[in-house]
Amino acid sequence: MLQAMSVLRMAPLRSWFHRSQRCPSFLLLLILISWLPSVAQDAPAPPDAPSTGSAPAAAPSRPFSATTPIPEKRAVSWKKLVPNVLHDQKPIWLFAAKVVEGQHLLPVSSFMFLTSGLVALDPHDAPYFRRTPAFNEFNRVLSGRNTSIGMAAFPVGFYVASLIRKNSYDQQSVLLAGEAVIDSELVTTVAKDIDGRSRPSSIPPTGNFEDTWFADKSAAWRGRGSFPSGHMIAAMSIATTFADRYPHPSWHRWVAFGLAGMVGFSRITTQSHFPSDVFAGAVLGYSIAHFVVLRPH
Repeated sequence: MLQAMSVLRMAPLRSWFHRSQRCPSFLLLLILISWLPSVAQDAPAPPDAPSTGSAPAAAPSRPFSATTPIPEKRAVSWKKLVPNVLHDQKPIWLFAAKVVEGQHLLPVSSFMFLTSGLVALDPHDAPYFRRTPAFNEFNRVLSGRNTSIGMAAFPVGFYVASLIRKNSYDQQSVLLAGEAVIDSELVTTVAKDIDGRSRPSSIPPTGNFEDTWFADKSAAWRGRGSFPSGHMIAAMSIATTFADRYPHPSWHRWVAFGLAGMVGFSRITTQSHFPSDVFAGAVLGYSIAHFVVLRPH
């Protein structure tokens, strides 16, 4: 009896391991993109300000008592947007070499473990969202088109308001959010073109939700796959930028990440992405904005 129970407990693990063996490229992909949560560990510490013996100059006023890890010496402007994006690519793409050397293994392995677990569960949770009508109204309000418009409208409106009020800090916040979105979308486009994962909506109701990798044969260089979620990575990039730069009062962060979470959940209920796609997009979007764009340069 005990032996039979042991076999039953091991069956899901063997099934997951069997699927992992069939797609070793997926595991390699996880290794290549899972380094971002720890990229901040390589950020140089800002130098101590020299003591002059005189009272420090008053800091410029910032809305909502905002604080930011961005040193004032870093130039943030429309003219510097492209150079800053190009500067960001080195810590993003070369960090994988540090993982190969054995650095930052804890965050990398944690990301791989959680993502792999969600991938193993995808064939079980995706059919539920295909069948249930419980989210029809939610999907109508938070459709892919509506969430895209919302993610574009908020920064534009925020920037226009900052121009009217002549608030340079707010203007820089929008530019930093745009930089984070560009960096994130570059990562997700490359990853999607590599893994070519099918979207849940493209799989027939009675189809195989397990064999989804390298199945999308549409034109490359257009983010053709499903993993990770482009909507989620953009939403989390924007949310992280504003949450970090406007941390007070604390409800700002709850609102920012709450709205990003709603965008991510809508990608699951509309069958546009698997939960693992959304999770990976959230981690990557947060990591790129917080550890690359907003870290001291």
